[in-house]
Amino acid sequence: MASVARVDLDGSAIKPITICMIGAGGFIGSHLCEKLMSETPHKVLALDVYNDKIKHLLEPENAHPWSDRIQFHRLNIKQDSRLEGLIKMADLTINLAAICTPADYNTRPLDTIYSNFIDALPVVKYCSENNKRLIHFSTCEVYGKTIGSYLPKDSPLRQDPAYYVLKEDESPCIFGSIEKQRWSYACAKQLIERLIYAEGAENGLEFTIVRPFNWIGPRMDFIPGIDGPSEGVPRVLACFSNNLLRREPLKLVDGGQSQRTFVYIKDAIEAVLLMIENPGRANGHIFNVGNPNNEVTVRQLGEMMTEVYVKVSGEPKLETPTIDVSSQEFYGVGYDDSDKRIPDMTIINKQLGWNPKTSLWDLLESTLTYQHRTYAEAVKKAISQASATS
Repeated sequence: MASVARVDLDGSAIKPITICMIGAGGFIGSHLCEKLMSETPHKVLALDVYNDKIKHLLEPENAHPWSDRIQFHRLNIKQDSRLEGLIKMADLTINLAAICTPADYNTRPLDTIYSNFIDALPVVKYCSENNKRLIHFSTCEVYGKTIGSYLPKDSPLRQDPAYYVLKEDESPCIFGSIEKQRWSYACAKQLIERLIYAEGAENGLEFTIVRPFNWIGPRMDFIPGIDGPSEGVPRVLACFSNNLLRREPLKLVDGGQSQRTFVYIKDAIEAVLLMIENPGRANGHIFNVGNPNNEVTVRQLGEMMTEVYVKVSGEPKLETPTIDVSSQEFYGVGYDDSDKRIPDMTIINKQLGWNPKTSLWDLLESTLTYQHRTYAEAVKKAISQASATS
């Protein structure tokens, strides 16, 4: 149980609050619930369609000290009349619900737009009308492409951080043309950000917007057929994990030249807890949450993951560890991508004093160790079930 002596960044005692967490059963939500239960006195109303990733927090037979501080409510926010009542019961609403898998942006653009904009509208409305604070999870995708991507390949300006480092209050949001449906997600997320900001300006909504830059760790995304649907394409790290577990070459889309940064989920959750418990410093702000020190190309990421997997699994490296595929072949017609996503960390460091700690190698080792164990357990269970029915 958390100590009563906990204080915020300004030295004031932290008072217990009730948090309505939408999407609590997902990757980020499960880690945030763990953090809140183990280290704080706060209560959580956990809303989601599934609770598989937080079952260990809910099972009464384990007699957790936090059993009376977390309640699971199985609901879909776009069709459940209980939503407003649950928001009213809480001091703070955290909205994590979204379709956020790149393959869906192209193949399910309508679902993507509805999930990330239309379905989020009632949450913003209820928070604003009932004077409830909102922490809304957006995405680094709202930045789109960098200014640097439009410079000539040999331009010395490409070395100037001003053309590719992404700043919350300065960088433009540059998307591809309308037929590039890959930007359906980013555009929907940007529009809900603008609506939240407008609610704050016109109606006094207390809000914080989070822009995650590739949060990585155990329970992230899904491995098809193991802890997620058999069909579908997860995000890049889970795609690579899936290939490694099944001993298949990693598919590098368009040569894997896009550059990304990755941050460990436990580092990122520390940042979110600071936002929760320091409203005076977080309200009205948009925060990049990433690790600019963990920047690699997708190709380099694949190579590093292959090395880490050899270490954690004891299995030999494949003779052909990677293959190149086109984005059209992998994602379908209409796919487009950003070149680099490097977060500027000035605002979050100034307001909350937060900096990420975990290296890329260490976060990959933690993630792949978890996934290798989960995969081995799933295979063992499938073999056992097959033997029992044969």
